[in-house]
Amino acid sequence: MPTDPELDQTRLPRHVAIVMDGNGRWAEQRKKPRLYGHKAGASTVREIVEVAGEIGIEVLTLYAFSSENWKRPDGEVSGLMSILQNYLESELSRMLSNNIRLSCIGDLHRIPDGVRGVLLDSIDKTKKNDKLILNLALSYGSRDEIVHAVRKIADMCRQGILDSGDINQDTISDNLYTSDLCDPDLLIRTGGEKRLSNFLLWQASYAEIIFTETMWPDYRKDAFLNSLAEYQNRERRFGKTGAQLRTG
Repeated sequence: MPTDPELDQTRLPRHVAIVMDGNGRWAEQRKKPRLYGHKAGASTVREIVEVAGEIGIEVLTLYAFSSENWKRPDGEVSGLMSILQNYLESELSRMLSNNIRLSCIGDLHRIPDGVRGVLLDSIDKTKKNDKLILNLALSYGSRDEIVHAVRKIADMCRQGILDSGDINQDTISDNLYTSDLCDPDLLIRTGGEKRLSNFLLWQASYAEIIFTETMWPDYRKDAFLNSLAEYQNRERRFGKTGAQLRTG
């Protein structure tokens, strides 16, 4: 299995989440339409997914389209949906041959019917794969997700299934879109911005965060491996002191 010699295979993050930012600005810098950058970004997705599977990452969550992105010009939104559909159609055979399982989080009811059909078909056809989970955040907003979870919990309390005094952190986690996934260990944002943009706010509470100036179309294999190496150089204390960790 190909690995980077500087990476410790025993200390890889199980779950990596990425805010794929900078496609539009990358294109504008080249005096191209913004969709040109999004198409270039799809090529980066293919490469990063391949690398993540090769080195043994368990879950890769990509922030592909936020709930706020629906506010963008209609032409850009329809173009993004077309790029998504083309990606799913072209990558299905690759996901099957590389044992990648596709999953998705977000409000899929807002996704156009044709795109949603291709998405659900790819999820179904890859559901038995178990090497890497490629989790796409589509029409996703973390605050909406938390509201959705709270409503589910409130319904259970109203029906007498759950007592309000028994609600704890696990109750919230178990009712999020990501209930079947481990929390992200590492969150990466490309493109130079330094904010979470309503992405995995609950789940990323103890994630290591890396902000990079590199625009997403330029964030290729070497950049990804460098981010993983930086992650491995950090000490994850989870509220403890470094001395406590070193003494066991």
